[in-house]
Amino acid sequence: MRKVTNLFILILVASFAVSCTGLKKMKKNAGLVNYEVTPGVLEAHANQVPVTIKGTYPTKYFKKKVTLTAIPVLTYAGGETPYEKVQVVQGEKVLANNQVINYTNGGSFTYNATVPYNDGMRVSELMLKVTGEAKGKTLEFDPIKLADGVRAASQLVTNDARPMILEDNFVRIVSESQIADIKYLINRSDIRSSELRGEDVALLREYIAAVEADPDRQFKTVVVSSYASPDGAYDFNETLAGKRGATADKFIASEFDGITSVPATNFFQSRTTAEDWEGFQTEVQASSIQDKDLILRVLSMYSDPEVREREIKNMSAAYEVLKDDILPKLRRSKFTVNVDKIGRSDEEILSLARSNFNALSMEEMLYAATLTSDLNEQLSFYQKAATAHPRDVRSINNVGCVQLELGQTDAALASFEKARTIESNDEVKNNIGFVHIVKGDYAKAEEAFSAMTRSSNESNYGLGIVAIVKGEYDKAVNFFGSTPSCNLALAQMLKGDVNQAKVTLDAISAPPAKASYLKAIVGARLDNRTYSLDGLRAAVAGDTKYKALAKTEVDLAKYWNDDTFKSIVQ
Repeated sequence: MRKVTNLFILILVASFAVSCTGLKKMKKNAGLVNYEVTPGVLEAHANQVPVTIKGTYPTKYFKKKVTLTAIPVLTYAGGETPYEKVQVVQGEKVLANNQVINYTNGGSFTYNATVPYNDGMRVSELMLKVTGEAKGKTLEFDPIKLADGVRAASQLVTNDARPMILEDNFVRIVSESQIADIKYLINRSDIRSSELRGEDVALLREYIAAVEADPDRQFKTVVVSSYASPDGAYDFNETLAGKRGATADKFIASEFDGITSVPATNFFQSRTTAEDWEGFQTEVQASSIQDKDLILRVLSMYSDPEVREREIKNMSAAYEVLKDDILPKLRRSKFTVNVDKIGRSDEEILSLARSNFNALSMEEMLYAATLTSDLNEQLSFYQKAATAHPRDVRSINNVGCVQLELGQTDAALASFEKARTIESNDEVKNNIGFVHIVKGDYAKAEEAFSAMTRSSNESNYGLGIVAIVKGEYDKAVNFFGSTPSCNLALAQMLKGDVNQAKVTLDAISAPPAKASYLKAIVGARLDNRTYSLDGLRAAVAGDTKYKALAKTEVDLAKYWNDDTFKSIVQ
């Protein structure tokens, strides 16, 4: 019986000691302490949950020999996460180096800290755990709820890749032409037989025959251009050029006698030039005439053909050279046979790609991959092209693009790195950046995008994703530009421009499920119940994962007991 009495006395003494320090009274009156928390509902930004707490103690509350230690803690189902920073305040008579709270006047403290975000915090409470200490005695205060949390909309960033394909240069119809000249004697328009035996005409005839025999080439036009040299009277030269055109037209028409594979209309086209000053200038420029700079200056100074001719003739020595070496070259007719070379059809290219790939040219190999929507077949075509042309950066880059679309991120990165050893161009750097975006390595992604010589819409989009992850929402909006996207709307909402986020979301054509889910959050922030729940309904219809997510979305907490909300997420 004596032992029990002694134990009772010890407990009574300890209780009295604690009471004398004022700790019990401070615990009892803890409700008098005012706490202001910013934001009122915690939010995740840059994968951190920041908080600012201002605590205000009333007058005659804080005992002079007491020290209070406060730790904010996020509590949630399955765990809790304390903020690492500890707030310590003390009374006036405590001999320590903490912030002092005056007993008579009261006082306040401001606390700022962050804690890494995890998904368990989506439905959580911010609790303040306070411990009092005086004269070596401690007392735990009742935990104080400060705020709800955590708004986690920043986690809805879409890590979608926008790789840049290096395009083929395939052109199905290639224009080609063959040109021949015949020369005339001064003031004459008849075609000499020696001209018809010349090399130009012989090659022209061979070309016409070759085109006629080739089913992949089609005659397009024949243009006959006839000229007179710029010496003598203009009217005479105009008539002379016309006569030369007539004989040239007759000649070329005879060369096509019996050829039926020519267009029915507008095939033969004839042009005449009375005085070929353009040809004159070209020939003089290419010559080694002693006075050519002076002659060219005359051409630039005077536009009147008669003045030009007179001034040039005044240079008697130069004119003699012109008369012998330049002017005869201008008395001519030029024949231009224009032909379209027709390449393989899409059907032919795709068939060869599947049966005899190496029969294709490099441009056809790359083009073949654009003719199928089967990603695995595209990958196969690009891989075969890379084998056939291992130093062409386009094929190996495009291999990486398809691998990335197929979700083969490691293989895609290896392909892009290989492409970079061939040619470290902006497209490859952009694509490396997006691999890192998909892998969640935003620092390496930013490094790759920033290494580009010139930014692109694609790389800016990637930098916008990085900016959201870093919590730099103004930057993100600028990077995304004006093209509507889920990420642009998210950045606008996170920076506080919720109305503009709604405009952006409404402008997305064929919105994905995530866009509809963002509408649900935007509607909640705008207190637009109908818009919010309509968005949630569309999101769930597109992807059922949003049922569970909505039940933990603090922005939607106001609707958790709403019958319509329940019917959507059940």
